[in-house]
Amino acid sequence: MHRSFPVFISVAALLLSGSGKGISARAQDVARPTVVLRGERARLEIDLAGGALGGFERSGSGINPLGWGVPKPGDVAPHGHGHFLCLDRWGPPSKAEGANGMPYHGEASSVLWRLEQPAAESKGVLSTVMSARLPIAGFAVHRTVQLASGAAFFVVREEVTNEGRLGRTYNMVQHPTIAPPFLDASTLVDSNGGHGFAQGGSMPHPEEPSSVWPRGIDHDGTRADLRHLTSDPRPAVSSFAIDGDWGWVTAVTPGKGLLIGYLWRTSDYPWVSLWRDCRDGRPAARGLEFGTTGLHQPFPILTRKGRIFDRPLFEYLDAGESVARSYAGFLVEVPNDFRGVERLERKGVDWVILERGPGVPRRIPVATGGLAIR
Repeated sequence: MHRSFPVFISVAALLLSGSGKGISARAQDVARPTVVLRGERARLEIDLAGGALGGFERSGSGINPLGWGVPKPGDVAPHGHGHFLCLDRWGPPSKAEGANGMPYHGEASSVLWRLEQPAAESKGVLSTVMSARLPIAGFAVHRTVQLASGAAFFVVREEVTNEGRLGRTYNMVQHPTIAPPFLDASTLVDSNGGHGFAQGGSMPHPEEPSSVWPRGIDHDGTRADLRHLTSDPRPAVSSFAIDGDWGWVTAVTPGKGLLIGYLWRTSDYPWVSLWRDCRDGRPAARGLEFGTTGLHQPFPILTRKGRIFDRPLFEYLDAGESVARSYAGFLVEVPNDFRGVERLERKGVDWVILERGPGVPRRIPVATGGLAIR
């Protein structure tokens, strides 16, 4: 069975896609192009003005963990918010690159994305396809988004092509960021990160002092359990090498009974980085970032350093070459006394969360609706 599925998108996006077939418009979104996949268990919203996954909610919950940097009414400029893609870099350009117009975190969140395939449902999966061209980097990215119609689980596949005539060093980092009201002082972040370090160190050893997840050590000696954030964000950004074949990161606010998580292959993204921000003494944002690099620096520094903890700090894409990477995101209801995530285990096509703490861990199923990372 294949039928057109409701999609809400602005007039601007109709111009981008070149077709209005199967598309209706919401008056409040007339100026900002937005695609919405709405299944039985969850709703996923994608902003074509910058490509951000700006909303992910369980049906009926009214809670969007990805509520960071939501565009204000009348804001039509492409920019990152919620979960956006950093491409072709993570962090700042060099001084010369910046003078030539390269933005922080690259161009992917600073350009309009083109709707290639309006959302449709087939065999229990909602899907849409979009693309973007990065004119300074000379890259193109082709993205397929799938949401299980019967589960709060989505999979994103992004294929990047170097359209230039020369090979390029590059990086690709996913930048999901949680914010209030989902985020508060009780929120717990967990991951299977291994050895790590705080950003801001100097060459030739920016990884010193090092720590092991979930411990963080800032360069001023401040130590923190990075699972928690109350009023002091130091260290502000810490990066960890992933151990094992799969990487994962989760954030749970037990009082709200909700957990958001991400899964990916370590061969695609060998690093996870945690950004922490407070405003007026309260948690304001937590980045659950994962990608191809763990060093937040321009390419001259990355190429000079090369590797940290035997993990790469950049990738290379030859002229005309393409590479694809995938990840999954999910929402799960949890008990109000949930203590956080010890680990994730595969169970057939689905996954299971094992709770942290003493005794026999509670097991929370993660339904995938049959979706898998390809």
